Amino acid sequence: MANVLTPDRFLMMPWANGGGRTLELYRLPHPERRDAFALRMSVAEVAQGGPFSHFAGVDRWLGLLEGEGMALSLADGRQLTLDAPGQVVAFTGEIGTQCRLLGGPLHDCNLMLARDWGRGDLSRLSPADGETVRLAVADMALLYLQLGEWRCEGEALPDGGLLLLERESVSLSASGGAVAWLAIVHRLAA
Repeated sequence: MANVLTPDRFLMMPWANGGGRTLELYRLPHPERRDAFALRMSVAEVAQGGPFSHFAGVDRWLGLLEGEGMALSLADGRQLTLDAPGQVVAFTGEIGTQCRLLGGPLHDCNLMLARDWGRGDLSRLSPADGETVRLAVADMALLYLQLGEWRCEGEALPDGGLLLLERESVSLSASGGAVAWLAIVHRLAA
């Protein structure tokens, strides 16, 4: 079966700019830069607006888990809005980004990939009770089990855990209002 990380393995840490906290679900070190990551998936607690941390050479995906949402103003003039759970936006880590909350505090899911290492995508899965989800993974997939009950090949998965898949296929069944966040990752050829 796929590798399963339980919530006790996650690491709470301050944001790079000191403006908040994030729960790091998974970090893969960059193969060529010891102080950098190739891949990082996390859940951030956003209690107030302000600037985003700067991550040069990194592509970012941000999805709204819960809360009223946020409006992002990017230095290139783009305006991005996350105001419904499940929405995802993408932008580069080096662009100046300001966040304004649309209501109270929120939680978001973050996928960050070093641009010289891989490409990816982030999406929300919310299958109907009893539905089977089949995942076929070419390179890598990470599935954050936000809500509900999930089973992989018949085995119960831990609440709030992370399923890590590498070049494998699995069948998942969901119940209890299940919601998960799927990060698909494609490594660049060396």
